[in-house]
Amino acid sequence: MRVIDVLLKAVSDAPIMKTKKRSVERGRTVQSLAQFISLFLKLDPSEQLFIYVSQSFSPSPHQEVGVFFECFGSDGKLCVLRYCKSQAWG
Repeated sequence: MRVIDVLLKAVSDAPIMKTKKRSVERGRTVQSLAQFISLFLKLDPSEQLFIYVSQSFSPSPHQEVGVFFECFGSDGKLCVLRYCKSQAWG
């Protein structure tokens, strides 16, 4: 399966990840990416994590990351995905 570089940026009250660039499989879902970020940041299970594409919309949890690469990718990288612990946009 082909791998995509994803750029993750914190918004608002979310902790900043030291490594912002991640390589993920195209078929990985938004939900699995959110679970990975939550574990990496050691968020409490009661804390929610929101992911946004293009600072405007929150993708469906079952959507595959590869779809966003095809729609918003440039220079071989996915558009920046932003994450936060409270709703920021949309």
